[in-house]
Amino acid sequence: MWAALSAMIVAVAGCADGNGDDPEESASGAYPVAVERATFAPHQHVGQRSVLTLRVRNAGSRTIPDLVVTLHGLSDRVAGRDAWLVDEPPVGVTASDDTWAAGALAAGRTVTLRWAATPVVAGARELRYEISPSAVSGGRTTLPGGGDARGALTVRVSDRPAQARVVPGTGAVVRGE
Repeated sequence: MWAALSAMIVAVAGCADGNGDDPEESASGAYPVAVERATFAPHQHVGQRSVLTLRVRNAGSRTIPDLVVTLHGLSDRVAGRDAWLVDEPPVGVTASDDTWAAGALAAGRTVTLRWAATPVVAGARELRYEISPSAVSGGRTTLPGGGDARGALTVRVSDRPAQARVVPGTGAVVRGE
């Protein structure tokens, strides 16, 4: 029985043919990316929804197997509560906390990830993001200058409600700072 199981494992392991069929092999090395946009309203109010946007371009000559973004700080717990409630995460949720997979990204192509989130706790926060070529490999992404593909956004959340008014006759809500 063990011999048959061993033969099966060897046969399956031998299926990777060096043509990128093995995710571990295809995501090795460095993949250059450009972060074309990383925005999140720097001044927010508790209970007011904002959108965090991260747009990444594959600046290299080969396809990134499965562009993965890990976002630290969005789900931090402060005083027993989540700092933000993520109302709409981007497609591509993974089994890892705070990590989203955008899928394969061909050379020269761009992907935009958006998180709609509502702050729950007031205070200053730093959100850090890291970009990887795959959730399962040792490969890495690099910025045009050669550093690791990561960054940070600083947000100050006020405990005062956002200014808003209702337009008579239309019922439209106008929000302002």
